[in-house]
Amino acid sequence: MKGIVFTEFLDMVEAEFGLETVDAIIEASDLPSEGIYTSIGTYDFNEMVALLTQLNQLVNKPIENLLYAFGHYLFNSLGRAHPEIIQSYSSPIGLLYSIEDHIHVHVKKLYPDAELPTFKILEKSDTSISMVYSSSRGLYRLAHGLIEKCFEHFNATATVSYELLKEDGTEVRFDIVQNAA
Repeated sequence: MKGIVFTEFLDMVEAEFGLETVDAIIEASDLPSEGIYTSIGTYDFNEMVALLTQLNQLVNKPIENLLYAFGHYLFNSLGRAHPEIIQSYSSPIGLLYSIEDHIHVHVKKLYPDAELPTFKILEKSDTSISMVYSSSRGLYRLAHGLIEKCFEHFNATATVSYELLKEDGTEVRFDIVQNAA
């Protein structure tokens, strides 16, 4: 997993729960990296699992909710780091439709060894989109947070529903309908 995900996650934890919490979850986790991350580095996904597990135990919030909140945080962070990508879209549906063909292509240029989820578009209209998220990591709640924050960025709201196609969350169908203004 790319280091930018770790650095942004720890930034979110600090912003939401304080630096002491960051230190506590790093110390309580058995991390080969010792919790020292660079945005361009690559780290074992199990380190993220350990950090999330420790945060869950410390703040008593479900991991799914922590991932969802991280999706919101990550959208803003990525938007600040790469505004040119988001600015090239005029709608949240357009941006979501282009994840595979534009956004992930751009990410792969920056991070060639990144293991990205896939988003297969099933249906699309001007106000709705259905897609299947696939990832061996099962971080669909992170994706859910990113999706909702995408709509907020465009001053819009949407009804986002999802169905686990695989019980472990590695394949999830998202149905997204933009709410009328």
